[in-house]
Amino acid sequence: MDREKAIELLKKYNKEEFHIRHALTVEQVMRYFARKNGEDEDFWGLAGLLHDVDFEMYPDEHCKKAPELLKEIDASNELIHAVCSHGYGECSDVEPKHEMEKILFAVDELTGLIWAAAKMRPSKSTKDMETKSLKKKFKDKKFAAGCSREIIKKGAEMLGWELDELFEQTIMAMRESEDSIEEEFLKYT
Repeated sequence: MDREKAIELLKKYNKEEFHIRHALTVEQVMRYFARKNGEDEDFWGLAGLLHDVDFEMYPDEHCKKAPELLKEIDASNELIHAVCSHGYGECSDVEPKHEMEKILFAVDELTGLIWAAAKMRPSKSTKDMETKSLKKKFKDKKFAAGCSREIIKKGAEMLGWELDELFEQTIMAMRESEDSIEEEFLKYT
């Protein structure tokens, strides 16, 4: 699938800067994990980019409206399944089965928590963030209260990872791609 078509679809249904930045962030985090696992970066990236395609305009139909929207760009059934599985238990009954789907499930909420924590740092960046400081924010239920700690924990369990490993790897992914995400975000907004 063509990434430009995916971007057009994302922007057709998402206008808020937050949602565009989140999509670009999750895309790059998924590409990072694909590289680490020797998998298809483009496919994993597209799943990350489009995972919330229906959230902004159809929040009450999140993960239910996505298949219809994704068909506009002839998305494969595999991509549709991956996108819908990231909302498992909350808004979808599509269970994450593949490693990629489990990673998407785990990092979606976590990238939001990491970005919120980064904005509180003097550097406003993930580049100097350590796992230890993220763990403190994770334990503070009032901080970034919209980021579900339960989903993050469940994602780590699905993967068979300790929380520290998930935190560290996701911070590394965001750190590695922070500049390119910002550059691309400015291009698309």
